[in-house]
Order: sequence, then structure tokens, then C-alpha cells
Amino acid sequence: MYYQFAPSPLGLLMLAEQQANTGLSLLYIGESPEALMAEAEAAFPDRHWQKSEHLTPSLEKICSALESKKPFPELPMNLTGTAFQQQVWQALQDIPFGETISYSQLAERLGMPTAVRAVASACGANQVALLIPCHRVVRKNGDLSGYRWGIARKRQLLAMESGD
Repeated sequence: MYYQFAPSPLGLLMLAEQQANTGLSLLYIGESPEALMAEAEAAFPDRHWQKSEHLTPSLEKICSALESKKPFPELPMNLTGTAFQQQVWQALQDIPFGETISYSQLAERLGMPTAVRAVASACGANQVALLIPCHRVVRKNGDLSGYRWGIARKRQLLAMESGD
């Protein structure tokens, strides 16, 4: 796996792909390279990790979007997940910048109104923070809930997208 780090307004970003120029497989947000690396190695065991500068332009685009409070760039991704997870992740990408949707609304959009917990689980399995915007999913009453990278970051992202 090729990887690179970059500081951002949300904390340290770690971007990775399985092979050079095959699409992004991981975008994590954290506090330290060591913690991010440990999480990445746990998610992708038995992989060789190599730092690579070729990911720097993509990281710069992501950081620029965060700093300018603009939509995230569309970058090629290479994601591993079940067919259901892939379906949820695609639906997440269809949520417009600056808008939110509830877990139950997302399940209904997918034609599976009783799959609310499965939708939430698929959001939690997202390995590509920001680019698959699981931060745009909220509780039915509008409250913020579970975000892999922390509720404070979710609040910060939603405020950024709403122009606050």
C-alpha cells in the first residue's frame, strides 16, 4: 500500500492506495502518524506499506477543499466492500454538499426502509473519509450520531459545508 500524510483543518490526513494509480483505498483523519498507521495496518493486514509522494497532489486537493469550504474533489477510488456497502457508499456520494439525510431516509432511498442499522453499519465501514461523505448522515431528529472520526469533526465538517 502506498500512503502519504498531510496536515488539514480537521487534523492529520492519511491517504493510501493499494497499488500506484489504481484508485484510493483509504482516507483517514487522526492526530498522529503512528495512530493512523496502526489503524490502517489493522484494516489492511498483511500489506506492505510504503510512503509515496505521488499521493501528495490528491492530498493537496482535499486540503484545499477543506480550507476553502468547497466540495471535495472527485478522485478515483478502489474500495473493497460487500455489494450492500458499495450501494450505500454510492448513495452517500449522491448527497449534495451542505445537505444532510437521516439514516432512515437513506435506507428508504435504497428501497430498504427496514435496513437502518445496516445502513449505519455500512457508513461506519467506510474507509475513505470525506470522499464518501458519511458525515452527512444524521439521526432522524437531526442530531449528530456516530462518526468514526469523532462527533466534533462531524460537527466541524457540517458547519464548514453549510458556510458557517
